[in-house]
Amino acid sequence: MKIQIVTFTLSILLCASARAELKWEQTQLELHPAVGDKEAVGHFKYKNAGNTPIHFKSVHSSCGCTTAQSQKDQVAPGDSGEITATFNIGDRTGTQVKSVTVETDDPAHATTVLTLKSVIPQMLEVQPSLVYWQGGEALKAKTVSVKAGKDFPVKEIKVTPVSTDFQVKVSKVGEGEFKIEVQPRDTTRPVAATFAIQPDNSPKAFYLSARVINSPPPVTTAVKP
Repeated sequence: MKIQIVTFTLSILLCASARAELKWEQTQLELHPAVGDKEAVGHFKYKNAGNTPIHFKSVHSSCGCTTAQSQKDQVAPGDSGEITATFNIGDRTGTQVKSVTVETDDPAHATTVLTLKSVIPQMLEVQPSLVYWQGGEALKAKTVSVKAGKDFPVKEIKVTPVSTDFQVKVSKVGEGEFKIEVQPRDTTRPVAATFAIQPDNSPKAFYLSARVINSPPPVTTAVKP
């Protein structure tokens, strides 16, 4: 009986001393990619502060624009590593927040959510990005304002393609500021066009849409009986 009690006590002590503990340097990162960067990459560093190995079960991101991967599948006691999260910027601007969920066999913290915040500078602001006319509306030009970001100097912009349904005129109104005047040639039928706005020092294009919508029905004259 005494031997069984001693064995049980030792097993409890061994279980208490054998522990896994994955400690993260930080679980939230804020990145500030430069103008023209295609990716924002964050490195979430960790260390196994326990005395038993930790195994990664899965690492997955919150959306298709972000990928995440671990350096290793198993972390030995005292060993360190990192999860690399890569956010594909594309045409996105402003503040983008993405998450990465990490699942391990750490009994105390089986699931950890890592947050990647990317603050993407605005290269070119186009306001509004859509101008439209109702059917039968007067053939009057509408103005679009184009303004370059403070860290994105622009001397000239080019607007393409030239649509046969719309007239487009570009004017510079200040340092890094322009106006685009768009005028339809006809508002009696639905038409649409998309224009690419190309800054002089960047391959990146911005887009402006113009449309004539809802052509008016034909006018009919009632005939008196």
